[in-house]
Amino acid sequence: MSTRGTVAEFEQIINYEFNNKSFIRQALTHSSYANEKRMNKLYNNERLEFLGDAVLELVSSEFLYTNYPNMHEGELTKLRASIVCEPTLALCAKALSLGNFILLGKGEDGTGGRERASILSDALESVIGAIYLDGGFTSAKEFVLKYIMRDIDKKKLFYDSKTILQETVQSMGTGELSYKLLQEEGPDHNKKFTVAAYIGEKQFSVGVGRTKKAAEQEAAYKTLLFLRGQSSD
Repeated sequence: MSTRGTVAEFEQIINYEFNNKSFIRQALTHSSYANEKRMNKLYNNERLEFLGDAVLELVSSEFLYTNYPNMHEGELTKLRASIVCEPTLALCAKALSLGNFILLGKGEDGTGGRERASILSDALESVIGAIYLDGGFTSAKEFVLKYIMRDIDKKKLFYDSKTILQETVQSMGTGELSYKLLQEEGPDHNKKFTVAAYIGEKQFSVGVGRTKKAAEQEAAYKTLLFLRGQSSD
């Protein structure tokens, strides 16, 4: 089983000290751990996730409304979705090393749970909920603005990477875009896919993910960054 970090270490990372440590402990307790330890069925991070999700939606909506005054409602909705969707929240969680601090059941831990996007994104929302209960809306808002509402353009690019890359390749007219599965490994409950993005016969970037779709998305995103880097040179 992985070595888990302490609450104090996580508080240092997020630069927030909880007055009531029970909030953050619960936020870091996955249902698999609670079930394994025969804890109270409600003592896991699912209720805090529910609360944190609502806080995140409000803060992100207000931020986008204020900072994108010329954007229509439909565009704002799509942009918000790119920021608060599971893959991008998981990236934010990884940046905080959140996976190192989650209490997981042995089975979940042993099958890569600390890297699983769904677990990471849910835990991040739980942390938001915990901060809201402990320090109020202002503290929760500060956390969201500092660790989630940043690099908006990159998150939008990641969210729409396959569509944007397809449009980019079509405009280039240099060959068709395709994805090729290079490797598939692991048992059914813990798969790992490696996929390469090709334009014509040329391989550009490789992506890795728990699903083929996730691997393709990462490969597309890396290819876009490469192409945009070239065009800016």
